[in-house]
Amino acid sequence: MQLLAQGRIHPLGTADELKPETLERCRHIVGLMGAEPFADALRDGAEIVLAGRSTDTALAAVLPLLRGLPAGPAWHAAKIAECGGLCTENPRSGGVLLTIDDTGFTVEPLAVDVRCTTRSVAAHMLYENADPFRLREPAGTLDAGGAVYTALDERRVRVEGSRFEPAAQQTIKLEGAASVGFQSQLITGIRDAKILGRLDQWCGRLIAYLDKHVPSTFGLTPDEYHYSMRRFGHDAVLGEAEPERDTPPREVGIVLTVTAPDQTTAGDLAKFANPLMLHLPIDDDSPLPTFAFISSPAETALGEAFEFVLQHAVDVADERDLFRTVSTVVGQ
Repeated sequence: MQLLAQGRIHPLGTADELKPETLERCRHIVGLMGAEPFADALRDGAEIVLAGRSTDTALAAVLPLLRGLPAGPAWHAAKIAECGGLCTENPRSGGVLLTIDDTGFTVEPLAVDVRCTTRSVAAHMLYENADPFRLREPAGTLDAGGAVYTALDERRVRVEGSRFEPAAQQTIKLEGAASVGFQSQLITGIRDAKILGRLDQWCGRLIAYLDKHVPSTFGLTPDEYHYSMRRFGHDAVLGEAEPERDTPPREVGIVLTVTAPDQTTAGDLAKFANPLMLHLPIDDDSPLPTFAFISSPAETALGEAFEFVLQHAVDVADERDLFRTVSTVVGQ
């Protein structure tokens, strides 16, 4: 709260301005360490470092940086190496060997029958990164826009031209999750052609019935519970962006998820929806259909559910400011 009151926390990307009530909802908040806390531990003689949350690249960049190698190649090599074989033509092959020097680095698969190519190495800058050329770290930004990728042979790739821009304002990215309540789930399969031909109408009818009767039956306000529905076999992945939503599916698995303040209430709300998921007709003039639940009992308790609510960074004078280091001697 103190950092927020000081105006030092700001949103990233499309995130909203952070509010105190959002912080209060978070069960636990962490900051992503950069390389310096690791470097401090190694300088102090640590042989094993047990760390909390950090950027993936910091783990691999710290040693070449300690050896005095240029930050551009060190950070770019760390980004390429963070997921091992993912920068090769066989992502499941295992690790890679990085050799870093004053002008660049060379990447080579550890598996003898696997290749790194200029494409596979360059493509890894896209992994978990919105910009294929720039990667922000607490201490600054890796700029790979001028990097040149050269195949040394059938397996090895040489990378040169990466630069690192020290930040005028160092920042630490924050991550935090907040509880959204407890969930229960129902899954039913539908193969009735009449229902599937009017699936939007059927689903809308089901949710409308629940929203009409749940508040009076359970004494809940609309903001105290939530029903969500996914239709696997129709548009469960893309939703309204599904290009074939107007084509009736052959069969659909309806997944209804209930969110409520506690597990008992979530289970009761799922049971309330049970008859509808099994026998809801398309309209008042149609006979009751019969569908199929995936399990018995039909309701599955999912436990407490969380959502990420922090996509923010905090300004710091030094990237070590939010972290502490404790040294311990064992085995003596």
